[in-house]
Amino acid sequence: MDPIREAMLKKSRSAKLEQRGKLISLLCISLIVIVVVAIFFFVASKGLATFFQNKINLWSFLSKSVWNPSVKDAHGNPEVGALPMIVGSFGVTFLSAIIATPFAVGAGIFMTEISRKWGQKILQPVIELLVGIPSVVYGFIGLSVIVPFIRHIFGGTGFGILAGTFVLFVMILPTVTSMTVDALKAVPRHYREASLALGATRWQTTYRVVLRAAIPGILTGIVFGMARAFGEALAVQMVIGNAALLPKNLVSPASTLTSVLTSGIGNTVMGSLDNNALWSLALLLLLMSLAFNLLIRWIGKKGELNK
Repeated sequence: MDPIREAMLKKSRSAKLEQRGKLISLLCISLIVIVVVAIFFFVASKGLATFFQNKINLWSFLSKSVWNPSVKDAHGNPEVGALPMIVGSFGVTFLSAIIATPFAVGAGIFMTEISRKWGQKILQPVIELLVGIPSVVYGFIGLSVIVPFIRHIFGGTGFGILAGTFVLFVMILPTVTSMTVDALKAVPRHYREASLALGATRWQTTYRVVLRAAIPGILTGIVFGMARAFGEALAVQMVIGNAALLPKNLVSPASTLTSVLTSGIGNTVMGSLDNNALWSLALLLLLMSLAFNLLIRWIGKKGELNK
């Protein structure tokens, strides 16, 4: 073969490095996909055993309000009603998101539209500090401050959904605030300039233009915060009361899916009904995490279409 032709057809060093990099990237992505699929398969195989192996009715599992797998009811069926934990998880998640949203939006507007200098100097370090605090610290603060405060104001033990809501509110606030700030900063500058040029005031521009343009990003931050609140275990477990009972009000002891899982998984035998029922709760948590991720992707796509 002609040496010149052979030299031209020979792969250069940069081409070989690029091909090697693509191969490494493909292997890493494949490994991640395999790990995720394996986790789903493992949790699903354990969680579905409650319904296929132990013959527990799915509707009874989701709708009954008594959780005591080691005891059978009058009909001879194990008492594995997960409704109290489902209500508790959704209760603290939605309430904490409702309380955190106004604070996060207000802080985001202050940091991006009102006082960027003070926002960067004061609020940004505070938000970063809140993100770095471990969950157990939030739990101890809730146990020593929030629970006695609720007990003094409302009576009772102080443990319950309300205490868990206040703890989760502080925990998800940095997440929602950070994503709100990013969403507000992503609004094009010419939106603001066009609004001001038409005679709108600064507040009218912020409220009617900037906030509306940033709604998809803000909603994404709220859903991210809800996803974290739904999966939080230790801090909520310390203040909610860990009573597997359907909560009568916000200040009565309750439980969440994560609190029951963390407190009970070490006290069961692998393969038993008690253990399989807890894996079913874990499967429910995994499906909810998937639902939150799908919701985030849907909000992102709607935001791209609106732009």
